[in-house]
Amino acid sequence: MAGRAASSVLFATRHRGLREQLRRLARAADSANTVLLLGAPGTGKDRLARLLHDLSARAAAPFVRVDLAAVSDDLFESELFGHERGAFTGAVAGKPGLLEGAGVGTLYLDRVDALSLRAQGKLLRVVEERLVRRVGGTRLLPLKARLVASAGPDLPRRARAGTFREDLFYRLAVVTVSLPPLVERREDLLPAARALAKAGGGPAAFTAAARRVILGHAWRGNFRELENVVRRAASEALAEGAATIDAGHLKLAGPSDPEALLHAAAHARWSLRQLADAYIALILDEAGGNVAEAARRLGVARKTLYARRTDS
Repeated sequence: MAGRAASSVLFATRHRGLREQLRRLARAADSANTVLLLGAPGTGKDRLARLLHDLSARAAAPFVRVDLAAVSDDLFESELFGHERGAFTGAVAGKPGLLEGAGVGTLYLDRVDALSLRAQGKLLRVVEERLVRRVGGTRLLPLKARLVASAGPDLPRRARAGTFREDLFYRLAVVTVSLPPLVERREDLLPAARALAKAGGGPAAFTAAARRVILGHAWRGNFRELENVVRRAASEALAEGAATIDAGHLKLAGPSDPEALLHAAAHARWSLRQLADAYIALILDEAGGNVAEAARRLGVARKTLYARRTDS
């Protein structure tokens, strides 16, 4: 699936808190402010960084991603800042760093929380001064690129505890988006699954058993896991000539009826809110998206269900 199509599915959310964060991010798209994306693996940080770049006036300029967890301390300065000829053994020619290479585009610092405290200090200086000096060089070059960083959801706690530099955290977190895990976005699961299946060329309809499996699965791999599972299931259903995706196509251990959903919730130790969200999503889906009918089946007022769906 094309990345842009998957991104549109991922961020077409009904989750009220995430919608508000995404609106704030869209308003800041054309600013030069640094952006910090927080979330567990698979929640879509990479795609959101790219989407932010594509929505900005920098879209025609380079988008450069660097996985900081894969860059050793010894290579950090040379990779990001570049080096001059003779700066160290093996430096037979000068080389611009990624900060230069991004030009007026976007430099995406993926997994910034993997940096050592020493490397964090060097990055802090560049972020503060907006100036870059190559290793072994004397010239100060202006930093023109927009910086976007990503980290795990515990980065604020690490900053308070001193295992990540608090001053760097605040420099990066001018605009912050916290991406919730998919288990907290159960209202998005079925619409996302249908859209992913359709975009992948397979049937976009799921049987009742398949829908219950999707709602009851833990999705520890978040959106990345959902995309892989649905793409595989849609491909298998298409190969069989099936008009719908069934639970067997998903190849997931999950509930196939409301009672099993309850047992799955108890086994996974869901909160009461998570269980209620999953059950509401199930009833709403079975009611064909009709809120009035879903409210009748749930025995609550329609306005109560409306408020519950938007108070996430």
